[in-house]
Formats: sequence, C-alpha cells, structure tokens
Amino acid sequence: MKKTSIDLGLFIMRVGFSVGMLTHGYGKFLKVIQGNFEFGDPIGIGPTFSLILATIGEFLAPILIILGWKTRLVTLFPTLTMLVAFVIAHDGDPFSNKEKAFVYFFAFLTLFFTGSGKYAIGKE
Repeated sequence: MKKTSIDLGLFIMRVGFSVGMLTHGYGKFLKVIQGNFEFGDPIGIGPTFSLILATIGEFLAPILIILGWKTRLVTLFPTLTMLVAFVIAHDGDPFSNKEKAFVYFFAFLTLFFTGSGKYAIGKE
C-alpha cells in the first residue's frame, strides 16, 4: 500500500471519529461554560473534575485531533475517557448500550499508535 493511501486513511479516520466524538462532547462543553457541574463520578474524583476531564476527552481533544496537532499525546484523553465509559460508567449495561464507547476506544487507541499521518498541522 502506498504511503499516500495510508496518510489519507489516517486523515479520514482522524476526522471522522473526532467529529463523531464532538457530538457527544458538545453538551458537556456547554455544561462547563454554563457552570452546571452536575455529572456522574465514575472514578471517584468528584463530579466537577469528572465533567472537565470528559469535556477535554470528548470535545477539546477531538478538535486538536482533527487538526492533527500532537495527535499521539492528545488521543490519550478520548482513549481513556472511552475506556472509563465502557468499563465503569456502563458497567452492567448490555453491550449494545456501550458499543459506541468500545468502537471509539479502539479508534483513538489506533490513532495513538499510528499518529496523525502526513495531513496534519503538527508533526509527531
């Protein structure tokens, strides 16, 4: 496979999954802006800090991933957020309820290992 095809595939994956994640994070971002910190506390650090971390993982980090800025570092946030969602927040739920977290986890984990590819504003 040609390097150009791999870079284009990474770009499509980066943008596609990040745009999808933004739809989950936008509501959390609005809650933070409005000062409404009612949120779950899945890892015992308090609802406010949990909401802030989820907002970083689901809204701010995806914007940076779309741009391709520090992709390997930044993908840690949504990867860990989705791991917590899958393993803790949706514990006991049927797989169909936590499937999105599962898919997003592996997509961002893959980007962690591959990096952003050629079509990015920041080099790895």
